[in-house]
Amino acid sequence: MADGNHNYVVCVINNVKIINYDVSSDLKVIIESQPIGNLIDNNFERGGNVLPLPTEPVYILTTGELDQIFKANVDYDFQIGLLVQNKDIEIKISGDKFFGKHVAIVGSTGAGKSCAVARILQNAVGIQDGSNLYSSAQKNSHILIFDIHSEYAAAFTLESEQNFGLNNLTIENLKLPYWLMNSEELESLFIESSESNSHNQISIFKQAVILNKEKYNKNLNDVTYDTPVYFSIKEVYNYIENMNREVISKVSGENTPKLLDGTLIRDRKDYYFEQLYDFIPQSTSKDTKASNGPFHGEFNRFSSRLETKLSDKRLRFLLEPKKADGTHFGSEDFEEILKQFLGYLNKSNVSIVDLSGIPFEVLSITVSLVSRLIFDFCFHYSKLQHEDNLLNEIPVMIVCEEAHNYIPRSMNADYKASKKSLERIAKEGRKYGLSLMVVSQRPSEVSETIFAQCNNFVSLRLTNHGDQNYIKNLMPDSTKSIGEILPNLAPGECIVVGDSIIMPTVIKMDKPHPEPKSQSIRFNHEWQKEWKDVSFNDVIKRWKREIEIESLE
Repeated sequence: MADGNHNYVVCVINNVKIINYDVSSDLKVIIESQPIGNLIDNNFERGGNVLPLPTEPVYILTTGELDQIFKANVDYDFQIGLLVQNKDIEIKISGDKFFGKHVAIVGSTGAGKSCAVARILQNAVGIQDGSNLYSSAQKNSHILIFDIHSEYAAAFTLESEQNFGLNNLTIENLKLPYWLMNSEELESLFIESSESNSHNQISIFKQAVILNKEKYNKNLNDVTYDTPVYFSIKEVYNYIENMNREVISKVSGENTPKLLDGTLIRDRKDYYFEQLYDFIPQSTSKDTKASNGPFHGEFNRFSSRLETKLSDKRLRFLLEPKKADGTHFGSEDFEEILKQFLGYLNKSNVSIVDLSGIPFEVLSITVSLVSRLIFDFCFHYSKLQHEDNLLNEIPVMIVCEEAHNYIPRSMNADYKASKKSLERIAKEGRKYGLSLMVVSQRPSEVSETIFAQCNNFVSLRLTNHGDQNYIKNLMPDSTKSIGEILPNLAPGECIVVGDSIIMPTVIKMDKPHPEPKSQSIRFNHEWQKEWKDVSFNDVIKRWKREIEIESLE
């Protein structure tokens, strides 16, 4: 819309209504539109409070004017796709505003969500058509992907001559010792909060953990429940089981726990960690008088659950991780453990935590622990830099694929740990150079706190009405109308809205190369072919090998 002789108000068309059907004479229409910015002296500026007079003429933007609006400059320098209405126009966004703030990428299954994520990240680290553009001078990007379906490694695996390092952390090589967990994560793993005596379980478990940390870290002062230093979970189990068996001698002059061999336990921490003991039997006789300890029989279920988890081979990456030489990780290995998530062990821009092999019951804890370690690193590194009047020059982005699986909107206690860690990053991480990319096919099921902190949205096709409304409500009022096309987007097409793009735009993304393994089955008229027999024996053998049990009924 013209605003004077040289300036224009740029609007998005929301609706067109015909008011005169006599097309032979003069077709009259009403165009409902939303102003989104001004074109002043051939420069586009977002927003503005100027509205043209009703008598001013209205125009359709030409290709030249669109080029003028979307042209690359110092601020908008990151190529993300092509304008859907005109494939000759490249759309560029502000890389700093996109990666320096939180991003949400949503879309139904089959809309091209995984390819969109892979393409954006490939552009960020310099992968183009299977080649590494930065092979001679590696850039300083640090991306960690929580990959729940083991599909992104293929998108970042290049030929060896391309000199691109991928840090792929699977259940076999992931170094994540249990002693790094904080109190909430430990309790989430070992304690069932619904049990009536859970408060006693927490109390004795906390006591045992602190005492054992003090045992192995005598050089440290003020060791707490949350201090990330080594302790032996097997010895903690011994302590709790001995408390569960404990019988106290009431013979005159003793009045302490007493073992079957007659040993009096003056200080529990000197004995109970070492092994399981047999205690004297309960007795009312004067010479052998003994009564059950304060927690005798109280922890039968708790102790059994601890023992079961410690013997679960699927949890060895967490409860029994070992170094290459077969020894256990100790407090002195903290630096090596931290480096793996930021790519500093093999100088990789992209690190993938493959969650596909992680048992579901520890999925939330794994995500929580890794996220918290990265946040703590970014926090303390930023503080060190600020002390020298410097900024944090190590940007980190965490990509949460299928985020609804571990940061859901529900208040389920199973996800408490991961929600707390990632919501803290969403609220505070940007100050310390840490941003989130939240990816989901069900945005209405993801934590509201997470999405409320996202400054940029990339929305592919959404078919669920509830998800459509949820995303439209997250958009600014001036751009909600563009959300009406969400169910009609073609694969690879998406709406980009937020601080990083000059105006809300519908774009088409190219496919990444190489592509992620987002499809495990490709149907080529397979249902029309002859019946295919399956070797169930081979499937069951692999199943047994996967869960590492001796028999499967």
